[in-house]
Amino acid sequence: MVNRFFRKLKRKIIALFVTLHFYGNPSKKLKIIAVTGTNGKTTVTTLLYKIATALGYKAGLIGTVENIIAGEVIPATHTTPSPLELNKLLKKMVSAGCKYVFMEVSSHALDQNRVGGLSFTGAVFTNLTQDHLDYHKSFSNYFFAKKRLFNMLDGYAFALTNIGDKHGIEMVSNISAVSYTYGFIDEAVFTGKIRKMDFEGIRLLFNGEEYKAPLLGKFNAENLTAVLATCDLLNLDMKKIKEIILTIEPPRGRFDYFVSKKGVLVVIDYAHTPDALEKIINTANELKNPENKLITVFGCGGDRDTVKRMVMGQIGASLSDVAIFTSDNPRSEDPMSIIDMMKDGLSAQELLKVKIIPDRREAITLSMQLAEKGDIVLCAGKGHETYQEIKGAKIHFNDMEEYKKLDQE
Repeated sequence: MVNRFFRKLKRKIIALFVTLHFYGNPSKKLKIIAVTGTNGKTTVTTLLYKIATALGYKAGLIGTVENIIAGEVIPATHTTPSPLELNKLLKKMVSAGCKYVFMEVSSHALDQNRVGGLSFTGAVFTNLTQDHLDYHKSFSNYFFAKKRLFNMLDGYAFALTNIGDKHGIEMVSNISAVSYTYGFIDEAVFTGKIRKMDFEGIRLLFNGEEYKAPLLGKFNAENLTAVLATCDLLNLDMKKIKEIILTIEPPRGRFDYFVSKKGVLVVIDYAHTPDALEKIINTANELKNPENKLITVFGCGGDRDTVKRMVMGQIGASLSDVAIFTSDNPRSEDPMSIIDMMKDGLSAQELLKVKIIPDRREAITLSMQLAEKGDIVLCAGKGHETYQEIKGAKIHFNDMEEYKKLDQE
């Protein structure tokens, strides 16, 4: 315990040294909005970046899919980079004339003090569900890692939290920043109400004003509410934003979709936690007709939280018409041992809906063979990723590419 404390203290000192000595704390020259939570970080930060850019501001984006400096794309290796790489990025953003930076902040980054010494204009909390317990060891540790972001904020910053999440209010308790709430209930400072939601997108009533966006699903309506609330807190032009979001696109690998030649809706999504998988499957079920099938292809990552495997298996099997259990990034583990954990606890009826195909390419092929016109094929877990991690090697693999190839055959 003592050794762990001193290791953390050492990392914090290094982070502060890098920030203050080498880079003169570039964060003080930028308006940085940090977004944390289990799900929704990438969508919220990406939409905010696109809105700020469309409004004519130079902006930066730091996140899971990519880093962007005023339009220049830089590949991302971590959701939140190391202190050295992070401050290099921020320094470049200052030099490029960026005013705003929208940044995903992971629980790992907070626990390892990668954002130590940074000055944030505001922070947003999306939600908290089971994830990364292989690292944090307990849900309580995971929660407090996220809360560290809000504890860091000074009295001039804002803290925006999801009132609909059971951890939302506690996340912003006893902090210096001014806190605000958003959500689908009247008690929220920033209220969202879904007026209409279909395959064309979302019509959202935000604090009495209607906004339309080509985003799909209730979870995206919640993300959009967080985005609009943040824009309001930044005093951005909400009338112009209403026009901008009419054609705004979600980030790559977040409910990406196309309709195949035979009329099958193919959806690719990054959902890799129980909560995210449940939300994305429910969204797909809302979009399909009752007479059509939902075929879900997914797996669980190796060398990571094993507890969620059984939960995700149950969600996929119970909510899909056909569930194809396959590999994700098995890493050092045997894919079949992971799949066996996913099958634990399934009823005889649920097992009848499950097909076991460890090879992801073969699983994708089977999903298209089983699908008929009007069906939905949902491939979850990897989203924007262009590789599979197997036995220490990263092998090129892209879910969308695989489906597009099959559609051309």
